[in-house]
Amino acid sequence: MPDSIVASQIEVNRGFLWRVSFIAGLGGILYGYDMGIIAAALIFVRQSFGLSTQMQEMVVSIVLVGAMLGAVIGGSIADRIGRRATLLWGGALFILGSILAPLSPNVFTLIAARALLGLAIGFTSVTAPVYVSELAPPQSRGRLISLYQFALTLGIALADLVGYWFAGQQAWRLMFGLGAVPAALFFLLVLTLPESPRWLFAQNRLTEAQSVLKSYTNAAGAQLLLDDIRTALQAKVDKRWSALWSPAARGALLIAVGFTVLQQVTGINTIIYYGPQIFALAGITSNKNAIFATLIVAVTNMLATVIAFFLVDRLGRKPLLYIGVGGMTVSLFVLAIAFHQVAFGPSLGMTATICLVAYIAFFAFSMGPIAWILVSEVFPLQVRARGVAAATLGSGASNFLVSLTFLSLIKAAGNAATFAIYGGFCILTLLFVRFIVPETKGRELESISAKSSVATL
Repeated sequence: MPDSIVASQIEVNRGFLWRVSFIAGLGGILYGYDMGIIAAALIFVRQSFGLSTQMQEMVVSIVLVGAMLGAVIGGSIADRIGRRATLLWGGALFILGSILAPLSPNVFTLIAARALLGLAIGFTSVTAPVYVSELAPPQSRGRLISLYQFALTLGIALADLVGYWFAGQQAWRLMFGLGAVPAALFFLLVLTLPESPRWLFAQNRLTEAQSVLKSYTNAAGAQLLLDDIRTALQAKVDKRWSALWSPAARGALLIAVGFTVLQQVTGINTIIYYGPQIFALAGITSNKNAIFATLIVAVTNMLATVIAFFLVDRLGRKPLLYIGVGGMTVSLFVLAIAFHQVAFGPSLGMTATICLVAYIAFFAFSMGPIAWILVSEVFPLQVRARGVAAATLGSGASNFLVSLTFLSLIKAAGNAATFAIYGGFCILTLLFVRFIVPETKGRELESISAKSSVATL
């Protein structure tokens, strides 16, 4: 049955879906907070422990090692014990890491705490978008999944606000410790959620799947969704990791991993992790002023994500990507030129701020939310969690590489060349979107995964 007909016959309890999306989005807030808080805290951690450049990069990037491991483990766990249980494990790890970090007597304990937080990020970043995508109807799936990205940007903004607030006291331990509050709330709220009906059906728990579907959609819609799920499960797809290389999943793997890697190598997280240092390079020498400039960028990131919320299911994924990545490209090359031209002088700080605000705004309504949407849409049900885990692993590996080398690249190649390199990756991203990324607006998950198995989309 065509997606438009299916979507028109599905009536949903929107209050239920918004509640589920909000709770899953709390995982995004935790992701954003624990990623973003390091930008402000690192300045004072560096002073407290006397860290070298390499150790600073390790404190920043170890969370990504944990996230990669968490993605691999979380993908398997989500397919075995369910989406809800995996989110609970992620919440427990967030609590543990948020308590251990502020109690760290040395840098090695702090590194261990941030590795635990990374593990929690891996669990939730794999599972939350999959969970929401498996509950949402096709006509609003993009909007509901984009709430996760909005929550992530909100977490980053909150982290920068907390960092700015405590910068005067140099209270980096409080910056880390406050993350325990939303972590505990997330854990408690996930306890109130049902399991994914698609996962229940895949486990032959038909009665439970029907019960969940009927709790938020009409009887006709529940039956249509069950029929689609049943049809999708008839396809013989191996559930092992090697199944991601099978013809049924290979095309989806290329789309998901390729796009999430490109999302990172365009340089987004250099601004999230090293924002104050970048502004210091541009002549903003006060720690508090540099953190404030980073806060402006983070708030812009959060607000611009709202654009995707309203347009991703109307205009579609690819039009937003063309506009957003195009704007990112221009912003990075203007920034590179500004760093290259000594004539900018005292105005370099303002120019850098404008370029970075523009860059983050274009990213926030395009690559930011659409990456989470695409990777949760394109894989077959039987390997969806593992597929999203593979994409998250690719994202984490490239994020780790970028964050681990940023300060060293600045020293070796210079400011201008570094940002020009990221601009070059933006151009590569535009080509990838044009020739590889499919348009998934308004299509049912089962039809997307079927078409993603075709080599050329």
